[in-house]
Amino acid sequence: MNWSEQAGFIWLIVAALFAICELLLPGVYLTFLALGAAATGVLAIFFPELGSIGQFISFAAWSTVAVAVGKRWYGANPVPSSDPDLNNRAARMIGQSVTVVDAIADGTGRVRVGDGEWPAQGPDVAAGEKARIVEVRGGVVVVEVVKAITE
Repeated sequence: MNWSEQAGFIWLIVAALFAICELLLPGVYLTFLALGAAATGVLAIFFPELGSIGQFISFAAWSTVAVAVGKRWYGANPVPSSDPDLNNRAARMIGQSVTVVDAIADGTGRVRVGDGEWPAQGPDVAAGEKARIVEVRGGVVVVEVVKAITE
């Protein structure tokens, strides 16, 4: 018995291996390859005359279809996140209190954000004063003056 007679079952084993790897290394992508391998396995069982080339073409085609369907589904049904701004540095900066490094004069200057300096726009503020980020436009932070609390 040669491998071509068992090709359908081999593809189903490959599909199971992709699924197991997806469980061990989550990233969603191997799921689509598992679906492509499973579809190819079923086709190879029912159509043994498909041949090796046909099976590889089937695997590529079914995997591509699975990726396209998955991309559309995930686009329409985004996965909720406990921190939606995790990878959005600009959004995470809004509301932060910063120190003016180079005085903001005529609407432009520089501020210290964390351990770096950023170009800033906003009302005139002397160096060393505190400001708050209200917006980020491109690579420039827009700030407002922080009012001192008096008791």
